[in-house]
Amino acid sequence: QYPDRFYQFGIAEQNMYGTAAGMAKSGLIPFTSSFAIFASCRALDQVHTDICYQRANVKLIASHAGTSFGQAGTTHHSTEDIAIMRSLANLVVIVPADGMETANVVRAAVEYDGPVYIRINRGFDQVVYGTYDYGYQIGKAVEIYEGTDATVIACGSCVFQALQAARELEADGVRVRVLNMHTIKPIDREAILKAVHDTRRIITVEDHTVIGGLGGAVAEVIAESGMSCAFKRLGLQDTFSPIGFHEDLMSIHGIDTNGIVTAVRELLNMDFEDDEDWEDEV
Repeated sequence: QYPDRFYQFGIAEQNMYGTAAGMAKSGLIPFTSSFAIFASCRALDQVHTDICYQRANVKLIASHAGTSFGQAGTTHHSTEDIAIMRSLANLVVIVPADGMETANVVRAAVEYDGPVYIRINRGFDQVVYGTYDYGYQIGKAVEIYEGTDATVIACGSCVFQALQAARELEADGVRVRVLNMHTIKPIDREAILKAVHDTRRIITVEDHTVIGGLGGAVAEVIAESGMSCAFKRLGLQDTFSPIGFHEDLMSIHGIDTNGIVTAVRELLNMDFEDDEDWEDEV
């Protein structure tokens, strides 16, 4: 509809981000699109200096994230980008759970004045939401399943897997809260600490290394609060992923439904200070 508003930069991500920063400084709201691995690694210098340092109003769509482009191999997997991008000052980092949520994120990103990193997959995600109208807000987690025995905090493609795991566990009498932590930065501290207080068992799940991503961000919040809980991070365990279909890779890395169910059962047997006296933990 607006061909004069689209610019093809070819295989030149660095140029694309530099140009987008210039457009933003001229009053436009540019949306860029590239694979997440190239946005976060190949063009990191331009994202850091041209966009984040200047707080340029650029919206970075980062596709084929995690292991979602599994058949392409490690060169095209993006399993470090959340850790990289959340460390950049001024940058909001969002990982939508499905297509509906991605649409909400794009709308919210337009309204937000500043750079936003939007991490999506290949477009084959399972459906989590049947409607756009569930109260999406940047920085506010969404509780999509109620529970008091444990909490699973997930983002992106792992949200659907966590939801399926919670339903399976409920059949055995285990009530698991599921939080869709779509915004990694700024993270919803209130939702995390409420989950710690209410359930005392926390599992994070992400299609990303466990180092510095969602699990790291949640762990930071818990550690700084002084509250104790049983805690486990699911994701790539300081390793690169093999080549394969996305669903098979999620199983290999223990971030599918079966992996989450197993982790919850293990966590239920972990010890922690089981009292209600929070004063000695603050």
